[in-house]
Amino acid sequence: MDETTRMAVLRRAALNNAAWCDAVCRAHGLAPRYDGERLWSSARRTPPMYPDAVTLEPAVPAAGVVRGADLGSAGCSVKDSFADLDLAGDGFEVLFEAQWIHRPAGAPLPAAEAEAEAAGLEWSEVADAGELAAWEAAFDGDGDDRTFRPALLREGIVFLAGRAGGRIVAGAVASTGGGVVGVSNLFGAAWAGVLGAVSDRWPELDVVGYEHGEDLEAAVRCGFAPVGPLRVWLLAQ
Repeated sequence: MDETTRMAVLRRAALNNAAWCDAVCRAHGLAPRYDGERLWSSARRTPPMYPDAVTLEPAVPAAGVVRGADLGSAGCSVKDSFADLDLAGDGFEVLFEAQWIHRPAGAPLPAAEAEAEAAGLEWSEVADAGELAAWEAAFDGDGDDRTFRPALLREGIVFLAGRAGGRIVAGAVASTGGGVVGVSNLFGAAWAGVLGAVSDRWPELDVVGYEHGEDLEAAVRCGFAPVGPLRVWLLAQ
């Protein structure tokens, strides 16, 4: 992949991720905005684990990134999509670093991964609010404060569920935007099943996301390539 193509992939991945964050925020009644093609941000605190700003281009000025964010409440964070910001002077610290990943449309599913995962899992799309609550309980426990609202069950967003004996044990979110499919919130070591389901729905689209550590290694084994770094900054309390 040449540098021009790589940067185009990075921009599509960042835009896709911002579109997913936008959908989650709007499902919670927030009204985030896009600053042209450079930045997505929310002036009110976003749901837990979701950023208050996402850069969509390299070299966005740090002052512009933090200007519209809610700095007065705990948990304010920024997704530095090109790992080129320095927000330490604004009171932020790096929460984690990761790699954007890219898998071209039509890439074959590695047989070894598919065989390892095929131990009785049945895959389907979450269809209603009750199934969505069960999916989120499998994803992060049985808490009452739900991040994923039924308003997210709409065109372009799919909650994929891998079931064993009728119980959800694996899954992911697949969302379109930026001309690609973004995969996030993966759980249950489910890459093979998720990629099969994504390919069935959007065979013409590349797949993107971001991972780090062992999760990055698992994604690479399933045909993804790391294409560039990102950082998440958290406002120090």
